[in-house]
Amino acid sequence: MVKHLQIFWSGLYNMTDEVKKYFNGLLHKVNGLYVIQVTDRDGVPLLRVSQNKNLDFALMPSFIPTFATASEQAGKLGLGRNKVIISMYSNYQVVQMNKLPLILTFVGGEHCNTGHILALEHQLDVHLGDIKLAVNEA
Repeated sequence: MVKHLQIFWSGLYNMTDEVKKYFNGLLHKVNGLYVIQVTDRDGVPLLRVSQNKNLDFALMPSFIPTFATASEQAGKLGLGRNKVIISMYSNYQVVQMNKLPLILTFVGGEHCNTGHILALEHQLDVHLGDIKLAVNEA
């Protein structure tokens, strides 16, 4: 069992290395974007790229699972499954995407182009496929 887990995490590391390069590219393409983090639904970080800003407030262990709870509550409104939550603060904005079993968190400055981040949603699915499978198998 231990050997199986070591092989699993080794394979996940190789997959995430390619995805990390992709997300680093996105980080530089979207003006004002500081952090992209991929977590599981419980908030366990799987991948993070950043521009060396100290934005730990938006990536705290309690912040990410709150998204899952808010999404579940929003689903009770009868409008269907919640896909994205955008939170605006005085100096930052946080865009969280529901890509179950993953949650993507984008943290940008107050003038970051939110529409640009949202337009990336379907492109991201291609790059997250292997990570989704790995999380489902774990």
